[in-house]
Amino acid sequence: MNKLKVCVIGGGSWGTALAKVLSEKGIRVFLLVRRKDLADNINFRHENPDYLPGIRLPQEISATVNAYECLEGASLVIWTIPSHALRSFFESLSREEYELLKSIEHHLLGIKGIDLETGKFPSQILRERLGEKSNIYILGGPSFAKEVARGLPTAVVVSAFGNLDSLKWVQETLAHRYFRVYRNDDPVGVECAGALKNVIAIAGGICDGLELGANARASLITRGLLELIRVGDVFGAKRETFYGLAGLGDLVLTCTSALSRNYRLGFLLAKGYPLESALKEIKEVAEGYRTAKVVKEISEKFNLTLPICSEVYNILYEKTSVIEALERLLRRELKEEFW
Repeated sequence: MNKLKVCVIGGGSWGTALAKVLSEKGIRVFLLVRRKDLADNINFRHENPDYLPGIRLPQEISATVNAYECLEGASLVIWTIPSHALRSFFESLSREEYELLKSIEHHLLGIKGIDLETGKFPSQILRERLGEKSNIYILGGPSFAKEVARGLPTAVVVSAFGNLDSLKWVQETLAHRYFRVYRNDDPVGVECAGALKNVIAIAGGICDGLELGANARASLITRGLLELIRVGDVFGAKRETFYGLAGLGDLVLTCTSALSRNYRLGFLLAKGYPLESALKEIKEVAEGYRTAKVVKEISEKFNLTLPICSEVYNILYEKTSVIEALERLLRRELKEEFW
């Protein structure tokens, strides 16, 4: 057994899938979940019936509701809870648990979203709570949890705020025979792409829900990528990041598959589901719902042209019909492609 201990915060599908990858490598993995019944299922039945039903989990994964037990002795913390729950998680910790968490040097963010109330990226919230000494890494790329948990191959990318010397260590820690990990030097771009693609994915679901065809889907992904790049420019991201795994790779994935929660949200809306009913039907958190509102604020603050993101916002928050939003997009002024 590998002496390394990893703490995964979040017992959803993504946290459980990453725990499975690491435990198969002989790494001790502790999975922090909210409910004792879920912890018991993982520990004794070796299954997460809520989020990954039917997938056998290694016996080496230990699930717990006790944050101190999960964190004690860990060399790496992997964060997979929804972005809107990040601040409240810190508030739920005891003083002893919080001090233990701050003492851990390495933190990997598997969260793809932006906090609605503060407009901050998860890395910014972690930096504020953990201090400047912590090394924060961002994980991005096409990686549906259910496929990763089944051992199907994929490639992802990891980037770092802070100590770049340890980035290769994180890369090697995560990499597995079916889980290929690249690294890059643009954490801002990786984090930005991971958050913004969720909004475009809602549009992808709407596109397919309306049965607009393959041409429309390809056009949407291409123009959606340009909107990701425009927002990335504001935050100082490198454009080439958006043409890689964190950008184009994840965008194609989430805009074309019902395994994407954001895609399913858009698909259900196109089929006539009221918003609240669609959100309940999905059961898991669709990060794009909240991110769309933050992106709207960003576009207004920096005077950005983001027509797809804007119409997704209108559908979600202004009760615009999907047909009206589509027609507005198609009636836009004709212009050069990259404008």
